[in-house]
Formats: sequence, C-alpha cells, structure tokens
Amino acid sequence: MDERSLIYDWNAVGATFDWSSAEVQLDDETLRDGLQNPSVVDPSIEDKIRLLHLMDRLGIHTADIGLPGAGPRAVDAVTALAREIVDAGLKIRPNCAARTVVADVRPIAEISQKVGIAIEACTFIGSSPIRQYAEGWTLDRMLRTSEEAVTFAVKEGLPVMMVTEDTTRARPEDLKALYGAAIEWGAKRICLADTVGHATPDGARALVRFVIEEIVKPSGEDVGVDWHGHRDRGFGLANALAAIEAGATRVHGTALGIGERCGNTEMDLLLVNLKLLGAHDADLTVLPEYCELTARACQVPLVHSYPVVGEDAFRTGTGVHAAAIIKAEAKGDAWLADRIYSGVPASWVGRRQRIEVGPMSGLSNVKYWLREHGYDPEDETLARRIFEAAKSTDHTLSDQELHALCRG
Repeated sequence: MDERSLIYDWNAVGATFDWSSAEVQLDDETLRDGLQNPSVVDPSIEDKIRLLHLMDRLGIHTADIGLPGAGPRAVDAVTALAREIVDAGLKIRPNCAARTVVADVRPIAEISQKVGIAIEACTFIGSSPIRQYAEGWTLDRMLRTSEEAVTFAVKEGLPVMMVTEDTTRARPEDLKALYGAAIEWGAKRICLADTVGHATPDGARALVRFVIEEIVKPSGEDVGVDWHGHRDRGFGLANALAAIEAGATRVHGTALGIGERCGNTEMDLLLVNLKLLGAHDADLTVLPEYCELTARACQVPLVHSYPVVGEDAFRTGTGVHAAAIIKAEAKGDAWLADRIYSGVPASWVGRRQRIEVGPMSGLSNVKYWLREHGYDPEDETLARRIFEAAKSTDHTLSDQELHALCRG
C-alpha cells in the first residue's frame, strides 16, 4: 500500500515555499516572556531546569533563560540555568533579555563569565511612533542609548541580538536606523517583534522581506533575523510560519503560548507543524510532558480541547469516527488507524487514539471499550445495556460508570 495515495495533500497544491529546505532555528521564551503573564506562577528552579532539559530533547536550539537585570532572584535563576546547560552538556544555547541600558547587560556578562558559557544578550527598545510619543523619545536618543548597551555587550564578548519592540507598527526609516546601526556596532542577530499581536501573515511576510532586502543584505554582514510573535489577534502560529517563508532564520515561542496578555506563539504547535511540514525532525514524544509541566508549574489550565496535548486531542465518542478507527485497526495497520480521523499522528507525541462511549456513540464504540477493558465484546446483552445507557445520558461515560454498568 502506498500511504501517500491515501491522503491528497491540498497544502502542497500551488505551494511556493519548499519547507523541506527551510533552515530555521527555534528560541524558547517560556522562562522569560512566558513568565511575564500576570496569571502565571514563577516555577521553582527545579521545574525550570526540567523544562530546560525537555526543550533540549525537543530539538529547540536556544532558550531565553531570564532577565537578570530584574534583580537578585532573576540573577540566581539565570545563573542556575546557565550552569545546568554547562554541567549537563545540553545542546541548547542560552540567551537573556535586557533593556538597552548597560545596567541590564552587565549581569548577563557577569553570569556568562562566572559560568563559562556564551550568553546571547537580547537588547530591546521600543520602536513604534506611538511608543516614542508616549515616552517622549527621539530617534537620536534611542540610538545613543542602544549604542552604549550594544557596544558594551560586544566589548564583554557577548553575542548580541538587537530587538525592536513593536516592530510591526514601526516606521521603515526608524528600523533602518536602529537595525543598521546595531549591525555596525557588532550585533549578529536582529529580532522583529510583533509585541502587541498587530500583524497578519501578510504583514509578517512584508516586514521580514523588507528587513532582509533593505537592511541585512546591504550591510554585507552575516546577520540572523528572528521573529517574535504574540497572539492578541490569534495569528501567532500563522505569523511565525509566514515569517519563516519570508526568510526569518529563527522564530520564538512558549509552551502553551503563555506570555504577556494573550500570550506568544505556541512553541508546542510550532514544533508539531514544522515536523508535519518536514522542517524539524526532533522526537516529540516528550511534548506532552513539556506542556503538562508548564501547566502545573505555572499553574495555568491545560484546556481539554487544546491541540495535540489536550485531553481530547485524540479522543472521540462519536459513532462514525470510532467506527472508522476500528475498521482501520482491524486492517492491522497502525499508520492508517492513527490518521483516519487525525491530522496529527498521536504516536508522534507518545499517545494513541482513544474511543469513548457517550450519547453520540454507536455499538462499535461500546464493543471496542468492552474488548479494551477485558470484557466479552460479543455479549450482546451487556453491549445493549451499555449502549442504551449511553444514549440516555448527557455526557461521555467515565470508565468508572462503564465498569459499574458491566457489573449490572
């Protein structure tokens, strides 16, 4: 059987981008921007270290491990995480956020030197006209402040990424001035930030292309282009993919999309989609643990309907759906059963398709559940009793309720 003949992929029809050739890195912001959400709880250092290990196993390239300029507690956490990367021999590389002030950059340099690992300084400053107006900033002042911070970081031996906040609402001439100068000062990456979730996919593509064509290429330097997106309009994931199509070389995200206000691009969904597109080939079996640990440690809900890692992602109580899965399993083909009613293979994340019994179920659901739980699926009296009970209820029956029905 040619598996490709069973799924006609409209996503590939008329496609103008070859995802298999995409060379994009991932930067995890869970431990910095993710923790800036006012509803989350700052995890223990033990949980942060565990998350760092899971990021590494998921093939994530870099992680923002904090903003040490925020104070002693942040310094301690960043130091511990940087040391863990060194001591455990993790492949993931660290970076830290910093305002474009020397006072924020200095602790990054001190931690880097103390631990013995290069920590990328992600120096940020607001760039949009609305921010400039509110702050009373002039472009000249912004350039002076940025130059002092960036040149200090470069002198201290730190790799530097220049970040402009609210890039998606900034004037082209201001971006040219800020990014162009930062590249001259020694920044090796620049980050385009959709800080308030303003962009649409078309806007993301247009901005990335502008920056590459009008700023990076004319500089003659080898400069990486990052995309940092928020999901205030619900475009976080779509914008990240659009930015990659336009040439971004690294995109940011957080576990479960936690972050400021409505959150960031969902790193977990980014990983799944890049794997489906052929642009990332990491083992995703620890993805549920990564998300569940984030939910528990940060005390945020993991909604039942959340894609891929939510409780209902691979669970159905509908008769038609269940019958198709059962027929696929009967053919002895795990590949088929995992895709007949699923756009994401459950096996990729260490899970399996689950068939439940409820008011929308058919007899096939009931017999499947009986067989899976050690009962005789051909016991018509038992199957009919459960089937009738399911039809008269208003919810999917729990295993406990079903066992009780089996006992009579």
